[in-house]
Amino acid sequence: MSSPKSDFILRLRSQERPLLADGAMGTLLHTRGESSERCFDALNIKDPDLVFELHRAYIEAGAQIIYTNTFGATSYKLSEHGLEDQVAAINRAGVEIAQRAIQASLKEVIVGGDVGPLGVRLAPYGRVQAEQARAAFEEQILALVEAGVDLIVIETFSDLYEIREAIAVARSVCDLPIVASMTFTRDDRTLLGDSPTKVALALQEYGADVIGANCSGGPAQLWRILKHMRRVGPDIPFIVKPNAGWPEQVGGRVMYSAGPEYFADYAKAFTEIGVSIVGGCCGTTPEHITNMSAAIESAVFDRTKMVATISSDQVAERDITPEEPTQLAQKLGRNEFVVAVEMSPPRGLAAHKVLAGASLLAEAGADVIDVADSPMARMRMSPWAVCNLIQRNAGIETTLHFPTRGRNLLRVQGDLLAAHALNIRNVFVVMGDPTAIGDYPDAMDDFDLVPSGLIKLIKQGFNTGVDHAGTDIGQPTSFFVACALNLIPSDREREV
Repeated sequence: MSSPKSDFILRLRSQERPLLADGAMGTLLHTRGESSERCFDALNIKDPDLVFELHRAYIEAGAQIIYTNTFGATSYKLSEHGLEDQVAAINRAGVEIAQRAIQASLKEVIVGGDVGPLGVRLAPYGRVQAEQARAAFEEQILALVEAGVDLIVIETFSDLYEIREAIAVARSVCDLPIVASMTFTRDDRTLLGDSPTKVALALQEYGADVIGANCSGGPAQLWRILKHMRRVGPDIPFIVKPNAGWPEQVGGRVMYSAGPEYFADYAKAFTEIGVSIVGGCCGTTPEHITNMSAAIESAVFDRTKMVATISSDQVAERDITPEEPTQLAQKLGRNEFVVAVEMSPPRGLAAHKVLAGASLLAEAGADVIDVADSPMARMRMSPWAVCNLIQRNAGIETTLHFPTRGRNLLRVQGDLLAAHALNIRNVFVVMGDPTAIGDYPDAMDDFDLVPSGLIKLIKQGFNTGVDHAGTDIGQPTSFFVACALNLIPSDREREV
């Protein structure tokens, strides 16, 4: 016997083109004058005509799936506005508005019941227990199901623990298709450090029918992420809904750089590799969807092409097993108090005093040793050598101070590879002290990168498997990056 789930999956597997989902709801509400401080979900009750109008705009643009305006309609998120007792009413109203917009359009459109993260951390990283999260998800998902959604969309999650609970609840209360997607940071990992391959494996294991990525950066980033995800599940239907680039502050307003034409190009590319559902997230508008619709119609759909491309790609030969986050990253991710102690490298070959001090600090409970690089521009042993000695002999993790001053681009990248090869993965990016104040005031003081440029190189380059020129370096690095902030700058606006 057929079911809504089996019918939907069969449609995805047999269709010649991907289904086109809608774009951002919050972006449009903001452009219509709604403050980001307001509860957008409550507009289902307070201003249903506005929500109806936006749904209609996306349907007219060509969307075949529209998401209910319920992304934040759980008791946890609604409690921020004193509306935690209206979960069922807000979710039911959101479904009714979407259905009414479809009826008015006289088109066949699918209603996805939108479920977002709770906005709180789950144990072991936070105080909310799994059963509390399940209760909140169940309250929302039951309301969506009872109101008549066609599928459940669980999106923009960054925590595998949390999305696991949401999927489990959806599976327990209904037999509707479940679409699950996660969001990624600039280094192509989730906020808690999970790689695309680990995410894909987990979402399949949890029981999602369609998996993928949304939000994050623009289409180019999600293209990279999707390639990794498809390696571990090429036959499962995939969804992609990218932001219109990373948000930027321009003149006091949040702006997105990726325009409709750019999205159209990627919609065609995603179509040609067999993605099952495409759409847009933050910063996208009906104009983006219109352009994507036209591009999809002109593309040639080939579900096997992605698999063939990846199996023959040089990158496919990498060991894609994700490395565990550093101990420092894990502690900070759990909001634990961290004790770090800075040590200077020795001025000569003898490192026994530094190692003895590091051992005492480790025994006393320090979490990490920060190793400076030529402090005050005075000649000392290279810090990555000291970091390696400390980690091997004192059994405590280190953070490498990495100044850009005095290094050209070749040296920077070579030193990064060397540090990672020595298992030094915490990097503190700094400008470095000028040579004029140190032992060798006439020494070269040039640099090719400023700290922000080095951070970008690490996060968007090395941690994704490419160097500054975009050349494949094989296995991506897994650096955890920190930088300094001046709390009393002479020019506050420049510092921000």
